[in-house]
Amino acid sequence: MLYPLSYGGGRENSNIGAIPLDLGLDPRIDLTPEQLSKLIADSLMQLAGNNGYELTLPDEIVVERPKNREHGDWSTNVAMQLAKQARKNPREFAQEIADVMAESDGVDRLEIAGPGFLNIFLDAASAASILPEVVAGGSSFGSSEMYSGQKMNLEFVSANPTGPIHLGGTRWAALGDSLARILNSQGAEVVREYYFNDHGSQIDRFARSLFARASGAEAPEDGYGGEYISQIANRIIEIHGEKILGYPEHEALEVFRAAGVELMFEDIKKSLSDFGVDFDVYFHENSLHESQAVEKAITELRKNGHIFDKEGAVWLRSTEFGDDNDRVVIKSDGDPAYIAADLAYYLNKRERGFDRAIIMLGADHHGYVQRMMAMCAAFGDTPGENLEILIGQMVNLVKDGKPVRMSKRAGTVVTLEDLVDAVGVDAARYSLTRSSANSNLDIDLDVLSKKTNENPVFYVQYAHARTIQVENNASSFGISIDEFEPGLLGHETENALIAKIVEFPAILKIAAENREPHRVARYLEELAGTYHRWYDNCRVTPLAGKPVEPVHSSRLLLNRATTVVLANGLRLLGVSAPERM
Repeated sequence: MLYPLSYGGGRENSNIGAIPLDLGLDPRIDLTPEQLSKLIADSLMQLAGNNGYELTLPDEIVVERPKNREHGDWSTNVAMQLAKQARKNPREFAQEIADVMAESDGVDRLEIAGPGFLNIFLDAASAASILPEVVAGGSSFGSSEMYSGQKMNLEFVSANPTGPIHLGGTRWAALGDSLARILNSQGAEVVREYYFNDHGSQIDRFARSLFARASGAEAPEDGYGGEYISQIANRIIEIHGEKILGYPEHEALEVFRAAGVELMFEDIKKSLSDFGVDFDVYFHENSLHESQAVEKAITELRKNGHIFDKEGAVWLRSTEFGDDNDRVVIKSDGDPAYIAADLAYYLNKRERGFDRAIIMLGADHHGYVQRMMAMCAAFGDTPGENLEILIGQMVNLVKDGKPVRMSKRAGTVVTLEDLVDAVGVDAARYSLTRSSANSNLDIDLDVLSKKTNENPVFYVQYAHARTIQVENNASSFGISIDEFEPGLLGHETENALIAKIVEFPAILKIAAENREPHRVARYLEELAGTYHRWYDNCRVTPLAGKPVEPVHSSRLLLNRATTVVLANGLRLLGVSAPERM
């Protein structure tokens, strides 16, 4: 785990109440990762001054958690980085750094390991002294300004308005919304955008399917099936009356097209909102064609020499930017090719002032990436920076050990509503965000329906509810956090829980940088497990007949810090943090 010099944490109070920022702690021993990095830098400068070394320090002195806690609270490879400048063997140089740091408040001891790693052991007071910052930070703890000033457009789901959202789109809904929340927590201005595909042949098939169902005729061979087609067709008849069935076919189809798309999209928006996902912008593809945006994009690219004409068609010279083939933009019959709207839409996003356009697509769009990156480069932008494309893999539902193949409502696929009806919003969202988007995902409905530790969302939510129960019990004993003494938190499970809490800001940073919300879910499961082990070993309330002591107050603060981090992490995944279960 990497900890840069910029370290998250704020002063917004959580909903469980504020605590005084000044708890009488000695600031010299408040060794957060940020301050530990600074201590190493100060020690290096002191060492350079004492020995005449000419050292150029790196922009970031990295400290990380050793995989084995017996190897220290923190470790750094800075000695190996700078040994050559000091003209020293890395182990010898690490020992010199250790000799300077050994007298620092908050450092218990230092050890040299391997080729020159410096392992740092903090005293108990130093390790625990971050807890007031966690609690005071409340809902802001873990946030940073890493992306401050960056405006990001995050496009996800964007299912065609021809049917309910299937499981792939549901996965993107959960991941996309969680990613937006995480990016926001790191200072980005994120606009959630839904690209509304209301132009093209799929809308024609949808209209014909509705008209056929309303007329009692056979559905078109390439049309849409499922119970939802009957429901929408009946709603259109209720709105417009049966008289529309007597219209000339082209007029009736236009009514079913316009009304059907509107009703289907209303259903999609409601399903997403009920799932905790709301978009800032719903962008209509048809507007690109009606507003001359396609022609504008072609003119811009032609001006830059990236458009050419051949065989009566208009082409993008995309091979100049790494694509396998040049792409037809306007066909020889005058109709726009699919990429035409992509060109116009990307230019529109850049003209709206977005620094980054992030698009989340399904596995069937993998071959689409290269041409999109070529398009980005053709506009003079940097692929992977101004335009990012995230590809997600398939999702399968499993029940009784067998795949769930079909939805009554959709007819051919399992939908968002099917999953939510089976396990609820929290379990659905959590299960869809806890695995990397790059991996195929099997969701076991039997596991998610259990109220046991086998169910990961129950496991994490139960940990949060348990922290609230501990808080309430402590209150009945009159225990408060006013007598916090960090040096009293020396049990091995306390050290482990403190260490896990401290990781949270770095987890958020990495999740944001890598666009990987699943890192937050997996971290929460580790935190929950660490908390449960602490709960089994350390009492926050005294035994019957025993007095309240400062250790109980100190443990209550540790409990409350855990509450803060669990609640923050669950909120970023769009999952509730219940107070009782």
